[in-house]
Amino acid sequence: MTDVRPASAGTDGGVLHTLFRSEQGGHEQVVLCQDRASGLKAVIAIHSTALGPALGGTRFHAYASEEEAVLDALNLSRGMSYKNALAGLDHGGGKAVIIGDPDLIKSEELLLAYGRFVASLGGRYVTACDVGTYVADMDVVARTNKWTTGRSPASGGAGDSSVLTAYGVFQGMRASAQHAWGDPTLRGRKVGIAGVGKVGHLLVEHLLQDGAEVVITDVRAESVDRVRAKYPQVTAVADTEALIRTEGLDVYAPCALGGALSDESLPVLTAKVVCGAANNQLAHPGVEKDLSDRGILYAPDYVVNAGGVIQVADELHGFDFDRCKTKAAKIFDTTLAIFARAKADGIPPAAAADRLAEQRMAEARRA
Repeated sequence: MTDVRPASAGTDGGVLHTLFRSEQGGHEQVVLCQDRASGLKAVIAIHSTALGPALGGTRFHAYASEEEAVLDALNLSRGMSYKNALAGLDHGGGKAVIIGDPDLIKSEELLLAYGRFVASLGGRYVTACDVGTYVADMDVVARTNKWTTGRSPASGGAGDSSVLTAYGVFQGMRASAQHAWGDPTLRGRKVGIAGVGKVGHLLVEHLLQDGAEVVITDVRAESVDRVRAKYPQVTAVADTEALIRTEGLDVYAPCALGGALSDESLPVLTAKVVCGAANNQLAHPGVEKDLSDRGILYAPDYVVNAGGVIQVADELHGFDFDRCKTKAAKIFDTTLAIFARAKADGIPPAAAADRLAEQRMAEARRA
């Protein structure tokens, strides 16, 4: 699933070119939303409803331009189509972005106005949390829109989805270990985690219980301190640059921002497996081939981090944690299937994942 990057997309025709003419387009609907009274400016992008109502979170971010916001919505919504397809969900892909600094402009009035725009789509798009939005925000959005997930238990939701996200990433990592070393365990392996926030610190716990050696880093010192206070056996390094150069590193787990796998990081990466929770880990198209050429096994991010979307989708049917955990456990089998398809077709795992997702969507369209 190729990323739509704002810089490159802007140079070859901009938003409309991306939407209507490029290979990254194909979106069914893009809605521009504005409520002057509250200051809301938002974009809702629906990539596909072939498998069912589009499902994806709401990102609240201070974009450099409106065009960058639209392009991000296009990219993220397309990614959700692929993620939902491979997670086995009966949902297409959608994403929304609210333009602005959430620390400065987020308000109850703005969130209520946003909820009204989501409601106007009549269920074609189901929203949830993303960067810059939280469970409490979804509780507010839900007051004007019933197609809202990621709510608090008190409001009929499942609460924080990071527990199942971390669990799913761990299952993907176990599958990676099976493929790379013939044993579905991280016991005795050195795993480096970049970003130990909501998901990363939970991944630490899974790995330690499995017998792994864990090395961490985070831009927030308090996040590192929290992990090391609870697990003093964990080693911390100064930054991601130091982490990816760690001697004897078996697995690299990017769990912070996107673009972690780039032309700069690949040559110095010591790990033989990459499997983490961050979205959009490939900095640009072609990185997946570079990884493969270097003999580095890459577990596609949108496959292994699907535990969260599995949880929010389940809210629509009355949340059951055990049912969700059973579905998230299947990430292990899906990841292995992707590796097998990649080997059979002679392509990188990222390309194999795209083919499997596209196959499921195409079959749904023909049905």
